[in-house]
Amino acid sequence: MFNTNKTECAYGVGVGPGDPELITLKAVRILQEADVIACSGKRLEECAAYRIAVKTVPEIMKKEMVSISVPMTYDRLVQDKEHTESADRIAAYLEAGKDVAFLILGDPTIYSSFSYYRRILDEKGYRTEIISGVPSFCAAAAKLNISLVEWQEQMHILPAAHLKDLKKDYSGTTVYMKTGKKLSNLKALIDQSQYEVYAVQNCGMENEQIFYGEEELPDQSDYYTTVITKEIRSK
Repeated sequence: MFNTNKTECAYGVGVGPGDPELITLKAVRILQEADVIACSGKRLEECAAYRIAVKTVPEIMKKEMVSISVPMTYDRLVQDKEHTESADRIAAYLEAGKDVAFLILGDPTIYSSFSYYRRILDEKGYRTEIISGVPSFCAAAAKLNISLVEWQEQMHILPAAHLKDLKKDYSGTTVYMKTGKKLSNLKALIDQSQYEVYAVQNCGMENEQIFYGEEELPDQSDYYTTVITKEIRSK
């Protein structure tokens, strides 16, 4: 049986998209107070969220660290098994009386690995809490100095890297997250007479690149590339 009266908590901490200055004050406090720092990947240096967080909260280097493997497969049975095993690893620290801060790139509520572990931990009676972070598409729009939506416009957010088929039939603004190898497919769908096209690769990181217009987009990009298309409004 799991002890539902425990006060220890597993935090999903959003560290923003790349710029260490975009980490919230609340995230800084949680990282300073947590006993254990967890992140995705086999090694810390492979975790973009850790590389961002350590620049703002260098004291986390002295804390107990745990790397959580993320299943790189579309097999749901394999995913469920690895998510459960990873959640059990986090639960072991909670049972030992330690708070765990799981570092998440961007915001933990948007296509985040923490969502799977949070659900499992919640079902087993452990405390969890989400610490919001700046989403990549908001930071990308700010970097481009554009608005995402105005007045009655709609906005659609799609995980491009995980879609079998990309479609361009949305009104208003569409955000394609983590386009990576799907960028050439997306370019072929965009009608520049109908849409303004923008993209930011590795937003806020040292190797950041900004693209204006479909003609500037490369055929392939890094995994962390956000493409924004805005429907051109008639005057």
